[in-house]
Amino acid sequence: MGRIVLARMEIEYLGKPEIDQLALTDDEILDAVESGLIAAGQGKTVIEPRLHLTPDSSFNGHFNVLRGYVESAGYAGVKVVGDYVDNYKQDLPSELALLNLFCPRTGVPKAVIDATGITDMRTGAVTALGAKWLAPEKPKILGHIGARGTAYWNVRLLDHLFDFEEIRVHSRRPESRNAFAEELSKDLGKVVVATENWEKCLKGADILVEASRLNEPTPLFDRSWVNKGALVVPYGTMSTLPLDFTDGFDKFVMDDLGQMRSGHLGALRPHIDVGKITEESFYAEIGEIAAGLKPGRESHEETILFWHRGMSTSDIALGAAILEKARKMDIVQKLRYRED
Repeated sequence: MGRIVLARMEIEYLGKPEIDQLALTDDEILDAVESGLIAAGQGKTVIEPRLHLTPDSSFNGHFNVLRGYVESAGYAGVKVVGDYVDNYKQDLPSELALLNLFCPRTGVPKAVIDATGITDMRTGAVTALGAKWLAPEKPKILGHIGARGTAYWNVRLLDHLFDFEEIRVHSRRPESRNAFAEELSKDLGKVVVATENWEKCLKGADILVEASRLNEPTPLFDRSWVNKGALVVPYGTMSTLPLDFTDGFDKFVMDDLGQMRSGHLGALRPHIDVGKITEESFYAEIGEIAAGLKPGRESHEETILFWHRGMSTSDIALGAAILEKARKMDIVQKLRYRED
């Protein structure tokens, strides 16, 4: 009898040291995420609305579970993100994540990737790409609320596209906002101003981004600060928008309409719950605009609201690009999965 040869299965692994070693460029991040948005617009992805798991309300945090498939990347994926507001007290990021990639034809696990950085980068990329298609022409002023991990990439990638004349940032804790402004000033090579309050940060800006970290919904974002023709991108977990905030917008754009049908968190969740926002209120998904199926901004006068909750397909598209670059650099670790 011939000897039975056992098939060895390995999983590729990338931790934070490997992700840092890749030194992804701004264009590499934007190109990967844009490819995922285009695929979504073309109907070549599957995205399931995120799920939430709250182990214990006293922990002041929860898990987000995102699931999807991107045909062009060749992977199905599941990302699990811990979102814990008080982690800064333990010198930990508020969001820590793992992305798991699978063969969509067989279900075989293919890779496990530290997705904390991926979450930050892909979120910033979706913010920036949304602005690419929806912002006023040649925006000069960016107002940004929040200094969480995703905030850095929001500002960095937006400035990469638009080279703002003025960037203002604000967050609740002075030490946080001041350090954030200093980091951005150094990395972008221009002055970034830390403001004392929301109004000084946002009022009159061409692009207004809200990525705050609150414990409960609190109406802090005044609609009067938004000039006609501006782009507003709110995506805090807890809503900061008064119920009348959505009045007067010319277009509502979302990352994925399916995600408004589930969950209890997000910037526009209160507006959906009371019926001020419905699926008929939205102009387009951002993937439709990315794929050229619908135009983005069509006039200087349009005031546009873009809400993105985070798409698993963006995680998968960026994760696949990261894995490919890591292979070329020969820095992928191999984990023994099983031998059959």
